[in-house]
Amino acid sequence: MKTDRKKVFVSGCYDLMHGGHIAFFKEASSYGDLYVGVGSDATIGDLKGREPVNSEQERLFMVKAIRYVKDAWVNSGSGFIDFDADIRRLCPDILIVNEDGGSQAKSDLCAELGIEYIVLSRVPEPGLPARSTTEIRNSNTCLLPYRLDLAGTWIDQPYVSKYASGWAITVSLEPIIEYNERSGMATSTRNVARKFWPHQLPPGHPETLAEMLFHFENGPGKEQVSGAQDAIGICMPGLNRHFYEGEYWPARIESCHDESVLSWLEEHLYMVTLWPRQAGLDLLSTADIDQEGVDMLARAAGACWDAILRRDLDGFARHYLDSFHAQVRMFPAMMSSEIQKVIDRYSDRALAWKLSGAGGGGYLAIVADEPIEGAMKPKIRRKTSF
Repeated sequence: MKTDRKKVFVSGCYDLMHGGHIAFFKEASSYGDLYVGVGSDATIGDLKGREPVNSEQERLFMVKAIRYVKDAWVNSGSGFIDFDADIRRLCPDILIVNEDGGSQAKSDLCAELGIEYIVLSRVPEPGLPARSTTEIRNSNTCLLPYRLDLAGTWIDQPYVSKYASGWAITVSLEPIIEYNERSGMATSTRNVARKFWPHQLPPGHPETLAEMLFHFENGPGKEQVSGAQDAIGICMPGLNRHFYEGEYWPARIESCHDESVLSWLEEHLYMVTLWPRQAGLDLLSTADIDQEGVDMLARAAGACWDAILRRDLDGFARHYLDSFHAQVRMFPAMMSSEIQKVIDRYSDRALAWKLSGAGGGGYLAIVADEPIEGAMKPKIRRKTSF
């Protein structure tokens, strides 16, 4: 029998099923017959660095039991776009994502296949609280923060700071979502921290905790030392800058906990999901580190900090972008033609942009004076009593 109803496709992990998932399915089904791709156990392990609470077959059983869902299956692929083969087989009219599930890669796939791409806001059912899987997991599991670097990235490595001393700037982020592994959000250091702080940071002075974590992660015999900014960004709340002069641990650290500055910074920061950094990508293989490049990096980070404290948006954006350009000048493998295409799509709405962490993928962290549709808003972790 012929039908005029459209085919709608959504995809996700759907671990720890909650009201937010049901509200999302309900709204998505208002666009047509809803088909759901469920991420496999292997995909969750790859992207989130953890095992799912419920197996793929149990998650599939629960999704198929929801009355808004016409059909569902476990996605046949792996990685960030694990539903590529499935969406081509289904040929839906619409792909729907929520705000923290959107990405340029998904948008590009829809453009290639002639599929309408819709981003929904997280709106709970009337009378119910907003819910997310991360929130539920955090209620009794891991509350450890993440880290976003803003400027001076790479200068925490002595092979960079030996050319010129300078600052790196980081903000500590609340775990409002589970950021993807290999995406420049200090997930590797966070996973190390979970070995002895499985649920949350312990009481203690944040700088001391950061130094403990740094030394634990970089024990004797480790060939490649992780930069100190990862441990600092996880353990030290608010906005921090740390000064490097040829050593692994910074010579000094300065912090900003001024609420007017932190709320201003949150207002102008947006994050767009790219894809996890490709396994085996060697960012040092084409590195060209010299005095001029490190001087550029150091000057940009210093000026970026000053602009943030003044809440000077134009200055912040200009020096934020200068810092990113200095990074790419020295480490060109951070960038790719695919990443440049994403930047080009946002360049008319963004004042500045950079890649999270060492690049190669991860997240595009955008500075803007107006909301960026479909982008996530990070939440800066505030200072508490020590």
